[in-house]
Amino acid sequence: MSAIDQYAGVDFSDLEALSDDEVVTHSFVRDVSLPSGGVLALVTLDNGRDHTRPSTFGPKGLLEFSATMDALKERAGRGEIAAVAVTGKPFILAAGADLSKVEQIPSRAHAKKMAQLGHLALGKQAELGVPSFVFINGLALGGGVEIGLNADYRTIDASAAALALPEVFLGIIPGWGGATLLPRLIGIENALKVVIENPLKQNRTLKAREAFELGIADALFEPASFLEDSIRWADGVISGRIAVKRPHAPGKLEKLAKWDIAIGIARKTLESRIGTVAKAPYAALELLAAAKSGTVADGFAREDEALADLIAGDQFRASIYAFNLVQKRAKRPVGAPAKELARRVTKVGVIGAGLMASQFALLFVRRLQVPVVITDLDQGRVDKGLRSIRDEIDSLRDKGRISADEANRLRALVTGTTDLADFADADWVIEAVFEELSVKQQVFAAAEQHISPEAVLATNTSSLSVDRIAEGLQHPERVVGFHFFNPVAVMPLLEVVNAAKTDEATLATAMATAAKLKKSAVITADAPGFVVNRILAKLLGEAMHAVDTGTPFETVDRAIEPLGLPMTAFELLELVGLKVGAHVLDTHHAAFPERFFESANLHRLAEHGRIFERDAKGKVKGVDKQAASIVAGGTTPMSEQQILRRVEDGLADEIKRMLDDGVVTAPEDIDLALVLGAGWPFQMGGATPYLDRVGASERAFGGTFHEPPIRGVG
Repeated sequence: MSAIDQYAGVDFSDLEALSDDEVVTHSFVRDVSLPSGGVLALVTLDNGRDHTRPSTFGPKGLLEFSATMDALKERAGRGEIAAVAVTGKPFILAAGADLSKVEQIPSRAHAKKMAQLGHLALGKQAELGVPSFVFINGLALGGGVEIGLNADYRTIDASAAALALPEVFLGIIPGWGGATLLPRLIGIENALKVVIENPLKQNRTLKAREAFELGIADALFEPASFLEDSIRWADGVISGRIAVKRPHAPGKLEKLAKWDIAIGIARKTLESRIGTVAKAPYAALELLAAAKSGTVADGFAREDEALADLIAGDQFRASIYAFNLVQKRAKRPVGAPAKELARRVTKVGVIGAGLMASQFALLFVRRLQVPVVITDLDQGRVDKGLRSIRDEIDSLRDKGRISADEANRLRALVTGTTDLADFADADWVIEAVFEELSVKQQVFAAAEQHISPEAVLATNTSSLSVDRIAEGLQHPERVVGFHFFNPVAVMPLLEVVNAAKTDEATLATAMATAAKLKKSAVITADAPGFVVNRILAKLLGEAMHAVDTGTPFETVDRAIEPLGLPMTAFELLELVGLKVGAHVLDTHHAAFPERFFESANLHRLAEHGRIFERDAKGKVKGVDKQAASIVAGGTTPMSEQQILRRVEDGLADEIKRMLDDGVVTAPEDIDLALVLGAGWPFQMGGATPYLDRVGASERAFGGTFHEPPIRGVG
């Protein structure tokens, strides 16, 4: 049985009925005469939209592609064509499945049919009776890559924007052949990188040359003559003048020994990095393991079942919710004033010259390309900060991230001073000083004596009141919270705090600046902890409280595993710093003593300096004996079930209070902040979809954050 024979009797009419508003990617065919004689049928995929709407496939587009392949097979059988090639509209092959259609699938049965239809349509390329080619002329994601994998040969444009199989990132698996065909083409280790490792590295994509060197494409051509070169190359393959060699295709030795070892290593790596809550990576791992042997038809059948399970499940729906937050809501922040109100920023002042201040200065000078001046108490500190910034610029140059000319320009734009009078012409001044109210008030009061009344004063406070920081200033209306997350260059979130006296021009300038810094901004009211730190304070406070009652660290960490967080509660505490964590808990306890715990033990742990013993690579070996001794003495330990219930219900209650108090406008803002600022997993959708699904919302306030709840279809 061929790979697609198993789908011969499947009725796809109910899928087509679900897609009335589908933006159909059509399959346009034209004949091309080959240099050696004969005809190549060239299929161009085009949805009729410009580059801002990449070609995607819903049921109608797949059915049209399938019918096109049937017609070409008939022509091949009559000897009218010598080969078939598929390419895309300018700069884009295809971006895979139309996720809006996949998201609307009402049942597991429909989900399975969507997997089967993709296999049927794309799989026909391998059964045309003549060689099949895909000319990857641009962006190829997900199903777009799988179009190529189902063909016999592939070429790629050297300027193609990106190639990737991002499905695991979205809570599903490459289900139109990718998990079966890719490891057979490029070997198991390379396939693990493309299918699992890259999606979990912030959805890393491949450049064209990387795809070629991995063996995903058989030939690489420059964009100026990509189509012509691809056609000539295809003609050479058809005529036998060109022999295609695939150095990474797995041989017998790899399948006998290397394959299972690579799968085992990947499994241990996954368990160490992300735990076992996320379903998609492990489903992909099982499919890649099984691809070692058996028929392609068997592999496609396995993909059908796995994809159906995942599409119908909770994690895919939560992932799409999170994806839409990041792709849409983050780009149109709720509550942002009109852009026209924003003032131009032509010079930036940074108060402080330490590590955080240096990170700010580097980010501002790179993104805004304006003069940046740093200041501190003495020239020695200023000079040290300048060296740090310039060393980072040189490092970017040495890594090829910026040119030598740009490095010189950036170095020239950064200066230092001990005299705040040098801030006189700055439009934006941001402080990066110690997290103490009086210190921040003092530096702003001093800066205000030298800057214009319109210049923005931005504070990076993580938990102090922005209104209190602005007390006593002549112009408190130009103070705004601008809370970065560490490391500043990497973390995409900015909490922009709209304090009671912040005016619209200041807020508009802050939002425009955040966009130029390439950060996603969530506007929050001036409330303790704003969004991320308040929720983390609730989570970490409950975790530390459980330890204080006598519960072992290990029990607490196991209890919270169902949340699917990227690290345990106590690893997170060590990451942010035990002293910082203790300060955050104290701040929230002072604000809300009836709901947030303080912990004397955490202060003692901060003095000790650690909770875990770690190996030379920083991996946790176990709880530090002295840390365990410090927290010993509790007499009312909790069970894992009790801890999880307390955390879930506490989070649901706190988030509802934040919404009722107007800290942010909607649950979506909470979840966006957690995904971008705290690494909350996509497959959980942030916090609120999870809390709805497990019943915590109902228990805490008798309702849900989302109606209907964001969950699978069963």
